[in-house]
Amino acid sequence: MSVRVPSMSVLPPVRRDRVIAQLPQCYSKKAAVQTKDEFNFKVKTACQEQRTGTVGFKIAKVIVVGDLAVGKTCLINRFCKDAFDKNYKATIGVDFEMERFEVLGVPFSLQLWDTAGQERFKCIASTYYRGAQTIIIVFDVNDVASLGHARQWLEDALKENDPTNVQLFLVGTKKDLSSPAQYSQIEQDATKLAEEIKAEYWALSSLTGENVKEFFFRVASLAFEVNVLAEIEKSGSRHIGDVISECTAVHC
Repeated sequence: MSVRVPSMSVLPPVRRDRVIAQLPQCYSKKAAVQTKDEFNFKVKTACQEQRTGTVGFKIAKVIVVGDLAVGKTCLINRFCKDAFDKNYKATIGVDFEMERFEVLGVPFSLQLWDTAGQERFKCIASTYYRGAQTIIIVFDVNDVASLGHARQWLEDALKENDPTNVQLFLVGTKKDLSSPAQYSQIEQDATKLAEEIKAEYWALSSLTGENVKEFFFRVASLAFEVNVLAEIEKSGSRHIGDVISECTAVHC
């Protein structure tokens, strides 16, 4: 599904608690998309010089996939609405939330697509996979089978996307329900899988909020960095003012 990018005047302002000034760190260096402590130097320079081109207008698509009842909707709601609903209702088809950030002084948007985990809705949900920049595969750290199904979810999502152009995250939910011994074992298995599929591993709790904000800040930051680097390579990085003038001229 193609989404028309709204003009800057239509986009809502960035909330104060969505400002990212430093690169959020990974959960585990054993399984990370990258292990650098700071944003790419080219990215920082482009932001300082306001040469990020169209990045401030872009909406990065993030799809969240995984088995039924692993906590995909609760994860998104905890971050976007700071809420946790104990009365679970299965997602039918797809739903999405829009989140606005400011990364290194530049506005950036994520569109978080919450997809159904039930088999009967899979074909509906899969039609919305296309065009994803980030794929988040969710499993329940208390349910080994849900981790075992992660490969299939990834395979389904990659049918609609170029594997070389997406960032992958493997996320274990419901950490609050797991004993240290139980969690230790599944963490080993999840870290190993994340390394194999070249995903970044995270564990969190939507109930307590543990690691939720840190995780989504990490997702937003890495997606932002990729978009800025692509813009630099494509256009030699234009001034934001030039882009605004162009957009005004063509009503983008």
